[in-house]
Parts: sequence; C-alpha cells; structure tokens
Amino acid sequence: MQIYEELKARGLIAQVTDEEEIRELVNTGKATFYIGFDPTADSLHVGHFMALCLMKRLQMAGNRPIVLVGVGTGMVGDPSGRTDMRQMMTPETIQHNCDCFKKQMERFIDFGEGKAIMVNNADWLMDLNYVELLRDVGACFSVNNMLRAECYKQRMEKGLSFLEFNYMIMQSYDFYHLFQEYGCNMQFGGNDQWSNMLGGTELIRRKLDKDAYAMTITLLLNSEGKKMGKTSSGAVWLDPNKTSPYEFYQYWRNVGDDDVLKCIRMLTFLPLEEIDKMDSWEGAQLNTAKEILAYELTKLVHGEEEAEKAQKTAWGLFSSGGDTSNMPSTGLTAGDLTDGSIAILDLMLKCGLIPSKGEGRRLVQQGGVSVAGEKVSDIGASFTAEQLAGEGLVIKKGKKVFHRAYLEG
Repeated sequence: MQIYEELKARGLIAQVTDEEEIRELVNTGKATFYIGFDPTADSLHVGHFMALCLMKRLQMAGNRPIVLVGVGTGMVGDPSGRTDMRQMMTPETIQHNCDCFKKQMERFIDFGEGKAIMVNNADWLMDLNYVELLRDVGACFSVNNMLRAECYKQRMEKGLSFLEFNYMIMQSYDFYHLFQEYGCNMQFGGNDQWSNMLGGTELIRRKLDKDAYAMTITLLLNSEGKKMGKTSSGAVWLDPNKTSPYEFYQYWRNVGDDDVLKCIRMLTFLPLEEIDKMDSWEGAQLNTAKEILAYELTKLVHGEEEAEKAQKTAWGLFSSGGDTSNMPSTGLTAGDLTDGSIAILDLMLKCGLIPSKGEGRRLVQQGGVSVAGEKVSDIGASFTAEQLAGEGLVIKKGKKVFHRAYLEG
C-alpha cells in the first residue's frame, strides 16, 4: 500500500483538493508540504500529535516537511475555534516557545541536511509594508467570502476584532511565500483551518500563472486531532515536566472503548494488517488494545525506557507491592503537617488534585477518593507522618487519577 492510500486507510484525511495530483505527489515523494504551529505555549500538546505523526509518515515516504512556527501570525492570534480574543504575547515569550517546539519535534522529524526545515513567518510578515500588502494581496480577497468562513462566523456575535480579521490574509500569504521561496506545493491543517488554507490556494491562483496553481494542493487533517488532549484538569502536554510520561501513558490508557482502535489506526506506526485484526476485539481485549496504544505513543514521545517505566507503574497499581516510583508524586515537609498529620482536603490541595476544598469535599462525599486502597468517606480524615513516610500513600481520585504523596527527609 502506498503512503496516500495508507493515510486514507488510517482515517487521516477528511477533505482534499485536486486528489489525483495529491496522490501522485505524495506517493512519489515529490511533495514539499507545510504545517503551521502557533507558539501559544512553551510545549506542544496531544492536540498536535496527529500533525506530528503525519509529518513523520510523509517524511518516511520521501516527502519534505516544512515546519512553520507562527511568530508573525502569533502576534495577531487565530480566531478559529475561539469565542474570545487570545492574549497578546511578547516577542521573547514567542521565541522561547518556538525553541521548545523544535526540541520536541526532533523526536518525530529529521531536520538533517537537505531534509525537514523550520521556518518562522515573522521573517517575511514583519517586514511587509501595509499599503503595499493592501494593494498587492488585499485585492485578491473578497470580504463577503471571508465573512462566510466558519472561523469568523462563530465570532461575529461576540465581536471579531479587525486584528483577527487579518489572520486569514496572513496565513494565506504564508503559503504564497513558501510556494515561491521553497517550492512548497502542499499544506495540511485541521478542519477549522479550511477557509484559511483555501485562501492561500486562491492567492497563488490569482497572483501566479495557471501552471503554478496546478501544483497548489490543500489537504485537511481529520478533525479528531482537535478533540485530543483535553481533560478536566487541562491539556496533556508532550513536555515531561508538564505531563509526566506516566500521566501521558494513563491518558491514552483511559481513552474510551469507542475511540481506542481509531487512535491506534491514526497515531501508531503499527502495520494496518495487525490493527485490522483488532477490529473484532471486545470486552477485556479492548483493555489490551488500550495498553498497546498507551505504550506505543509513550514510546514515540518519551522513548522506550520511559514507556516501560510508565507501563510497569500502571500495572503496579493493580497488584500488591507494585512499583509506584514513577507515579506523579508530591513530597511533603514537616511544615505541611499540623500536629503530625494532614487532613485529606489539605493533602489533595497540596498534591494539585483539586482546585478547592469545596471540590474536594464533594468528591469525598460522592465516594470518589481512596487512599492506600481504602475509600475515604469522612471529609475530616487525616493521615500521619508515619503513614506518609517511606513510599508514602497513593491517592486515587475518581477511577483514573493516581498520585503518590510522601514525607520528605
């Protein structure tokens, strides 16, 4: 099976333009493609995972990735999927975030000589002359068409700033620039980027000749990528200092039964023939599938050693004397204790398991908290320094969140 057919079989493509040309370029390794990443944080997260895996697959098939970090567009903020305006960031913060992205991407993409490149759209957007841009590029865009774009329509009721309104033109200009400067003939993005991406295709069609337009291809990632990485406690990051390998493993271990095989197909590099055999799995076999998913993705992001540790720790939770050393942990000091003990609500707050005592009280009253394997039913329960000594105590919140608390020193 060639790479384009594999992408479709894995459910990674939702919409395309010029499919026959796309298939030819991708399957022959002649695609130079870009995916943009707005540097809004100092780590990539699980929502970026599908894009990174896609870039890796395409590069393995001989195609050339261009990673575009949106320092220039980051100064404006993408309104797609937003109901409010993003906070503005300083140039120093944006650059720091870009540097962090590069380190994480190197686990997926080969930036060696003549291979993948990383570009910064501030290098061309920041030097644009406003009047020249209006005359040269602005004339290619219809305001009526722009206002019909979903990314703008959803913001119209609450207010769309003129600053954000320019985002489509800026992203379109990115593709136009990359096409001319690097021969970039393909772009990928999530469903919410479709209008912005088509804007780039149209700009090249309007500004360049017909033959150039024939090489301008737009693909669209399946929208599943946008659903990933959202939890009740926040995003799931690729940075191990933000989301530990064990927490990352547990995130994937706890995906829903209906999603596990979809995620294995989209995100792992297991052969499709092997995945197809799992289609008939049900019941306990789905738990095995979740362990496969969690292990494969943790290995991809954090390496085989960390994946082994995370899996060993997860297994240890369900067996006596299991290894909990790699579980997310919080060390307590004598100053955290009152008269040699700490109350359950204070303990959970200290461990970052609850945002407030009110939330902790509700969880305890609903039977959602266990310590050392015993359900906590009394909101006044407390734990002594002796209990917290050594390996400490494992706190379980709900069905899926585990955390170890121990007394330091």
